[in-house]
Amino acid sequence: MTIVLDGSGLTCEKLERVARDGETVQLAPQALERIKACRALLEKKIEQKETMYGVNTGIGELVNVVLDEDQTRDFQKYLIYNHAAGIGDPAPLEYVRGAMTGRINVHAHGHSGCRPEITLTLVELLNKGVTPFVCQKGSVGACGDLAPMAQVALLMMGEGQAYYQGELMSGAAALEKAGIPVPGLQARDGLAVINGSNLLTAMSALHLVSMDRWLRQAEIACAMSLEALLANLVPYDERLHLVRGFTGAVRSAAAIRQCVAGGDLASGKIDVKVQDAYSMRSSPQVIGAAHDSVRWAKTQVETELNGVGDNPIFFPEDGVVLTGANFQGTPVSLPMENAGTAITMVSVLSERRLNRLLHPALSVGLPAFLTKGAGMFSGLMLSQYTADMMITEQRILSAPAAVLSIPAAADQEDFVSMGMNTAIKNGQILDNACGVLGIEFMGAAQALDLREFQCGEGSRVAHEVIRRHVDFLDVDRPLYPDHTQMQELVRSGEILDAVEAAVGPLAPPPEDGVAPHPLH
Repeated sequence: MTIVLDGSGLTCEKLERVARDGETVQLAPQALERIKACRALLEKKIEQKETMYGVNTGIGELVNVVLDEDQTRDFQKYLIYNHAAGIGDPAPLEYVRGAMTGRINVHAHGHSGCRPEITLTLVELLNKGVTPFVCQKGSVGACGDLAPMAQVALLMMGEGQAYYQGELMSGAAALEKAGIPVPGLQARDGLAVINGSNLLTAMSALHLVSMDRWLRQAEIACAMSLEALLANLVPYDERLHLVRGFTGAVRSAAAIRQCVAGGDLASGKIDVKVQDAYSMRSSPQVIGAAHDSVRWAKTQVETELNGVGDNPIFFPEDGVVLTGANFQGTPVSLPMENAGTAITMVSVLSERRLNRLLHPALSVGLPAFLTKGAGMFSGLMLSQYTADMMITEQRILSAPAAVLSIPAAADQEDFVSMGMNTAIKNGQILDNACGVLGIEFMGAAQALDLREFQCGEGSRVAHEVIRRHVDFLDVDRPLYPDHTQMQELVRSGEILDAVEAAVGPLAPPPEDGVAPHPLH
C-alpha cells in the first residue's frame, strides 16, 4: 500500500516499509500546494533582493558574504560540491531510502523553499528504485547531515553515483535508465535537500524498530532460561510491578508469563528456591526499563520525522523567513544514546543468565557447560567467551558521542550533536546484541533438552524454531557456524514471529508513548 507523505503521521514502522520493503510513496496534493506557495514567497523575495541565508549569502562563517544575481544562480551547485565531503564505505541502501523519505516529509510542510521538482524527484527516486551512493561517515549531526545528504543532492544535477537494479553506476546513467528527468538546482534547492538531520534520524527510526523486536526476543530467551534454571516465578507476578508503576516492567513481566504459561514450572509442579539471583528475578525491571527507554526515543524520533528540520525556514502565511537551528541533531541523538545503552544493558543481563546455565555450581543440576561428556567435551564453554567479547565491544560503543562535540566552520558551528556517531554505533550495538542473544537462545535450548519436564508454550515454540537451524550439541563440534546462524536467526525475528503466532502479541506498550501509573 502506498504511503502518503503530508508532513504528519510518518511512523518508524511506515518508514521501515519504504526503506526496507520498497513500499511506494506519494506526495499528498495539499503538501504539493504548500510547497508551491512557499516557493512563490522565496522567488518574490529574490526579486526584491532581500538577503536570505543560504539563498543569496554564503553559509557558516561566510554568512555575511552577499551574492550577486549570477552567483546566486550558481551557488547551489558549488554548495553541493563542497558539502559532498564524506569518506569511506557506503551507507546501507535502507538508510539512504529512509533519509529521502524523511526529507520529503519535511518539504511537505511547505516551509523549505525549494521548487516542487526537487521534492517530486525524491519521490521518483524512491518509487523507481534509484538510491544514491552515500558515504556513511562525514556528518557531525548539526546543520543537518550535510555531507551524506549532499551526495543525494548530486543526483539533482545528474551527477554523483547511484544504485539501480542492483548495480552501482553514475547518477546520470541511473536517472536515464529509470526515466527520471534531471531537475537541476536553482536558488535554495540544494540547501533544501541537505539541511536536516535526515540520515541519522532514518537510521535511528530503523534501529528503534529493530530494538523493539530484539527486546521482545530477549523476553522469550529469558523465559526459556528461567524454565531451564527452575526459576521461582513469583517475581513475575503482575501485582509486584503494578504497585511500583513502571509500564515497561509491567509489560515485560506479562510477556515472560505468556511464554512460560502452560509449562510445569508455571503450574507449580517443580520445586524452586525461595529467591533467585538478580539476573533471574529482576529481568522485568531491566528489560522493562529498556522498553521504556526505546519508547521515549521513538516519540522523539517520530517528532523529528514529522517536523520541519531545516534552515532557514519560510513562513508563507506571514511572508517572513526565519533563521534558526532546526537542523540540530541533539533531540534525536540524546534519546538514541540512551536506547543504545539500554540494549547493551539487556545484553549483559542475557550473558549473566547464560553463565548460570553453563556454571555447574549455579545451574541447578544441569551438567557442566551443558554437555553430557564434560572433561572429554567442553560443550558451550567457548560460547560464553564469544558473548563476552561482543558485550565488551558494546560497552565501549555505549560511551556517549553526544558530549563529544568538536567545533567546526571557524567556530560558527561551535556545538554539534555528533548524532551520526550515535547512529553508527547503535547499529553495531544491535549487531552484537543479536549475537549475544542468539548464544543465550542456543544455551537455553540445549538446557531444556537436558531437562525432563514440559516447558511453556512460548518456550516450546522458540525451541522448535531454534532446532530447525541449530542441532543439539551431543559431542563437540566447531561452533562458529551455529553462533553465526543464531545471530542471523535473532536478526530475522523468526523466533518472535513464531512465538507471537502461538501465544499472541507479547504485551505491546501504549500506543501514545505515555506511561500512566498502571493502578490509576
